Amino acid sequence: MKNIEKLLEIEALTENLAKHIANNNLLKFKMLYFISQYENLSVSMIIDKLGLKKSNFALMAKDLEKEGLAISRQGEIDKRCRMMFLTEKGKAELDAFIKTFNSYFDERNTEIEHALDVLSIYLNKKI
Repeated sequence: MKNIEKLLEIEALTENLAKHIANNNLLKFKMLYFISQYENLSVSMIIDKLGLKKSNFALMAKDLEKEGLAISRQGEIDKRCRMMFLTEKGKAELDAFIKTFNSYFDERNTEIEHALDVLSIYLNKKI
C-alpha cells in the first residue's frame, strides 16, 4: 500500500470513529480543537488549517458563540483580523470529547504515539 492510500484509509477510519463519538457533530469538535490549538492565529489561518470555506466557518463560528463555547475578537496587533478563543465551557466540552475519544485507545503504544507525532508535524508543515 502506498503512502497516500494509507493516509486515505487512516483519515476515513478515524473520521468515521470521531463522527460516531461526536454524534455526527464532528465539525464542531474540529473547530473547537483548532481554535484551542491556534488561538494566536487569525480566523483565516484557522480556516486554511481546517480546509473550510469562509461561509461554512462563519456559520459554525456563529453557532459556537451562541452556545457559549467560543468568542471572537478583533486582533490586538492587526485590527483587521478576527481571532477566536474558547470559553471555559468550550474547553470543557472539547476535553470531554477528547477523553471519550481517547478511551477507544486506552493502551499505551509508544510506536504509534511517535508515528502520529511525526505525521502531525509533517502535515502541519505541508499545510
